[in-house]
Amino acid sequence: MRILIAEDDFASRLFMKKFLSKYGECDVVVDGIEAIDSYINATNEDNVYDLICLDIMMPRLDGMKALKSIRDIEKQKGIEGDEKVKIIMTTALNDKDTVLSAYDEGCEAYAWKPIETEKFVMVMKNLGLIE
Repeated sequence: MRILIAEDDFASRLFMKKFLSKYGECDVVVDGIEAIDSYINATNEDNVYDLICLDIMMPRLDGMKALKSIRDIEKQKGIEGDEKVKIIMTTALNDKDTVLSAYDEGCEAYAWKPIETEKFVMVMKNLGLIE
């Protein structure tokens, strides 16, 4: 499995990479612009990501805008259904409106920080990413 982690907080980045490296190859970026660039490069090289973890609050471009951009790119390229990358939003925010907006924009799941690894594993299983 190929995983992209977009997280601006250093400690959270280290934690997510260490945790998710057990399940696949992880690339790490620090903001939404880098996340979109990494997604585009991976798609163009036919080395797509299976999972993208997007932090909501990041500099330059936040996770919500990155989510929308990635879903727009998929539409433009005709990527549909199971071909679409699975996106899990991560955040310290406990804001119901933000959660609903993220689902409206096309994320598959939401994880609050601090990340509970057992729940995160269950979400990945439910998404068919791991057994």
